Amino acid sequence: MTKKINAHMITVLGLLIALTVILSRIFGFETQFIKISFEFVPKIIMGALFGPMWTGIGAVLADTIGMMLFARSAFFPGFTLNAFIGGLIYGYFFYQKEVTWKNAILCSLSITIIVSLILTPIWLMIMYNQPITSGVIWGPRVIKALVMFPIQSILNYVVGRALPLKRLKSYLKTVR
Repeated sequence: MTKKINAHMITVLGLLIALTVILSRIFGFETQFIKISFEFVPKIIMGALFGPMWTGIGAVLADTIGMMLFARSAFFPGFTLNAFIGGLIYGYFFYQKEVTWKNAILCSLSITIIVSLILTPIWLMIMYNQPITSGVIWGPRVIKALVMFPIQSILNYVVGRALPLKRLKSYLKTVR
């Protein structure tokens, strides 16, 4: 069940969606088979503030808006599904929970395994008619996973701990 959302929450969610688009599409690096960005940083905040469902919806909106404004390839709905699942994972690990190293690492591990190493290769196989065992698909994926997993884990923890989320959560609840 999703929680009620007010105008201030919509505003904050909108700003985080815009930041996700900017970090993904403008400051991200993307080729045909790999994408590296720090778009997950606003999703940490979304997950902590809004929970799994709203973070998933926000991630889908960011993916869709980013694709409409800054398309780098053909639209493929599998990547939008990846965005939703990633949002669900961030919400699951950070909503109404203490940000710990365990949560930060398990969140990164879940996203790395489910999104980067299971779903994305399937979508690339479908899009580019490559065999699932192709080195073109797996070479960049494995290198990205090895490089980004520790970076993402550290940033999950640092961002989650550094932000005054409790104060922001109580503010969003009291403003009408």
